[in-house]
Amino acid sequence: MSDDGRQGLTIIAFIGSVFSPYYAWSAEKDPFAHCAMNVVLYGDRGRFAMTERRAASLSRSADHIAVGPSAMHWDGTALTVRIDERGAPLPRRIRGTVRLEPRGFTGGPFHLDRAGRHRWWPMSPSSRVEVDFDQPDLRWSGSGYFDTNDGDEPLEAAFARWTWCRADLPDGAAILYDVHHRDGGGQNLSLRFSADGSRREIRPPPGATLPATRFWRMPRETRSDGGRSRVLATYEDTPFYARSLLASTLCGEPVRAMHESLSLDRFRNPMVRLMLPFRIPRPLAR
Repeated sequence: MSDDGRQGLTIIAFIGSVFSPYYAWSAEKDPFAHCAMNVVLYGDRGRFAMTERRAASLSRSADHIAVGPSAMHWDGTALTVRIDERGAPLPRRIRGTVRLEPRGFTGGPFHLDRAGRHRWWPMSPSSRVEVDFDQPDLRWSGSGYFDTNDGDEPLEAAFARWTWCRADLPDGAAILYDVHHRDGGGQNLSLRFSADGSRREIRPPPGATLPATRFWRMPRETRSDGGRSRVLATYEDTPFYARSLLASTLCGEPVRAMHESLSLDRFRNPMVRLMLPFRIPRPLAR
């Protein structure tokens, strides 16, 4: 998120894209055949790209991953991401460079399910980001967040839904993760990290209701000191996913929190999967 709060950016490198309809329909279930570099720009120059590519378009090493023309490289100090994608459904070019500098690293991953088949590691909750795009013409700096996820089965097999949010604090960041398991019950992770990645104690805040999204009526909820929070902006309003900017209070501090709601019950609906190729193209030649 930019320092002025007007611009935002999400980049996800997928190997075995968990939201790919082609992966779900595939008989082989080869994760390397379903890769993508998902890039989303938020704000007045918003764009979305998530072109799915085959194994021949993937290269990777201990400090590098490339999917088609876009790549990430870790040099020991910073992660540099070079983006060259075409959006969908509007075929607008997204081309530029993002540099993320972690201020510290956390201790290790968390298990999101009882069987330990789904792992999440918020590697650097507090980072600095420099964004420099040619298409669209866009430059800003701000706070960033760096994590990784991996799993041994489809998300919808283990989870019914979840909500997640992250907010900067004066000395680091807070992350709230509420997971609802497919077989009942769930897990709440209320986490606070110092800027160097060390974990600090936090009492889980009470639940705070949020309005459903305007178009697809995606349910939203979060946690906040005093049980109060409000939506400042809705960046993504889809049949199964919403990303929002919230005004909230965490650890006694007024914050602006990036928030997501995911319904895997909605995602596994066959009609929803039939809609996804409009946003996730898969070129025949690549």
